[in-house]
Amino acid sequence: MASGLSARRGSSVRGGRRSRPLFGETDLLLWGIPLVLTLLAGILIASTQRQADYADWYQHWLTAGVGIVIALVVARLPLERLNQVQWPLYGATILSLVAVRFVGTSALGAQRWISIGGFHVQPSEFAKLAAILLLAGVLSRFPVERPVDLVRPIGLIALPWALVFIQPDLGTSLVFGAVLLVMLFWAGLPLPWLVLLLSPLVAAIVAGVQPLLLILWIPLMGWLAWRSLPWKRIALAVVLAVQGLFALITPYLWMHGLKEYQRDRLVLFLDPSKDPLGGGYHLLQSKVGIGSGGLLGTGLMHGHLTLLRFIPEQHTDFIFSALGEETGFIGSSLVVLAYALLCWRLIQIANQARTDVESLVVVGIGAMLMFQVVVNICMTIGLGPVTGIPLPWVSYGRSAMLVNYVSLGLCAAVVRRSRVPRRW
Repeated sequence: MASGLSARRGSSVRGGRRSRPLFGETDLLLWGIPLVLTLLAGILIASTQRQADYADWYQHWLTAGVGIVIALVVARLPLERLNQVQWPLYGATILSLVAVRFVGTSALGAQRWISIGGFHVQPSEFAKLAAILLLAGVLSRFPVERPVDLVRPIGLIALPWALVFIQPDLGTSLVFGAVLLVMLFWAGLPLPWLVLLLSPLVAAIVAGVQPLLLILWIPLMGWLAWRSLPWKRIALAVVLAVQGLFALITPYLWMHGLKEYQRDRLVLFLDPSKDPLGGGYHLLQSKVGIGSGGLLGTGLMHGHLTLLRFIPEQHTDFIFSALGEETGFIGSSLVVLAYALLCWRLIQIANQARTDVESLVVVGIGAMLMFQVVVNICMTIGLGPVTGIPLPWVSYGRSAMLVNYVSLGLCAAVVRRSRVPRRW
């Protein structure tokens, strides 16, 4: 099986453990990009609150400071201890997600937070990282060599995914799916199997948008199952049955599995002008704000739409619209480039990791961060539905900020033990 892990093993270099001081060599891309984004975000959040009755933008930097301290501590931990804490962390986050259903705090139509000492903690953010750590350990010990081997990793992700989905938090639940698929592929899952894993979702979408295309899609998936899976007759029957089942239950899931506002979000991004004062308002105002920035922007703290607070929740999910208005196309492009460089660096770190579990942890973290980046930016510029996914290190949110910096610390710990001296 061709995979990131097999490629990493193939490029292995001999030598003893190479553990370097944390402060002796600074990984400029790994540390520098998040720090710059955090500093810029504080100014953008302050800009969105110029006309507000409150000003808590400075808490973004305070939370980042706490996160940096934790990240520096995590970066010095021996990652061999991950095996000892994977299950306890996973169990604790599952219990916290269950607790949300009973003692959680509601806001904006969703029950996602637990109030602890006056602070609202979002367990789903920590559940993402706990799932990555456990999944990395499981995939490194039990590689997927047969279709039945998928039961274990899918089951581990399905539990937190379901608990997050019913909060309801469609956006965060999608992150779990993206992390699972990327980590499975990196661990060696053949590409045809990956396509078959995604195919029920595609069948459901096709059934809702253009049912006649199922005549082509379902036989195509059957052919792929016959070509790539063992026990061909059984595999063919199962794949066809699953495709048909998802196509049949899509109307029911659409009406009863999603809230009304979630259905609006998934549809209105195609034409937000159908409901310009309701479900389409966020998207319309966000695109206007970004477009008004032009090439160079209006300047930090000088955004007109941002000043007048035309865009709801701009300091959280729609912070990219403030970036587009105040820094323009150039500033927005530089931020996108920064995320791309960080993604490239994470792939480098994963390839140079000493162990499979470390490599998988870094890949899972990269998948979590970059999926959020792509979905959030596409959402704010009108290329995707509003899903409530924050922009890493830029959107306001204490739990997300802490998780992002802890993730950074884990990646830094892998760098310290990497097989190849770093150049950045």
